[in-house]
Amino acid sequence: MVGENFAGNIIINLANLPDFLRNPILKKRMIEFFSLSDEEKMEVINNALEAGPTIPFPNFAKLFKTWLKILTTLSEEQREGLFSAYITEVAHSPQKLITFNVDGILEIFLSLEENEREILAKTIKKIINNLDENSKKRMMIIVPENAKKHLKF
Repeated sequence: MVGENFAGNIIINLANLPDFLRNPILKKRMIEFFSLSDEEKMEVINNALEAGPTIPFPNFAKLFKTWLKILTTLSEEQREGLFSAYITEVAHSPQKLITFNVDGILEIFLSLEENEREILAKTIKKIINNLDENSKKRMMIIVPENAKKHLKF
């Protein structure tokens, strides 16, 4: 990592931590997200999207699964706020998703408990359905068909 991608560096470090340390630290960082300014939130989102593909996939998978599980414990408003920030940025710049192992991400999602998948799918679907038409079209183009099936689009 170069420059001042502090959020990206934190993400990489979190991915290497054992569960008992990663879970509480990640949850604290996720809650802190809501106290940031809009500019700071966008910086965190962009840094995370930049850092994610640089993490070896087994470590990324652990981190991403932890992130998803924590999201299911947040309020709908918080979950929607966090997911919305990522989805809006990806809809604006779809190339940011290309470097990710999207099939692997879907497998991580599918490894969650059924109730956790339903909570997340409901929120994702709501956000995408509320996007403007151009953003919605871009998202529907970049979301793989298999993922659309599991998200019930």
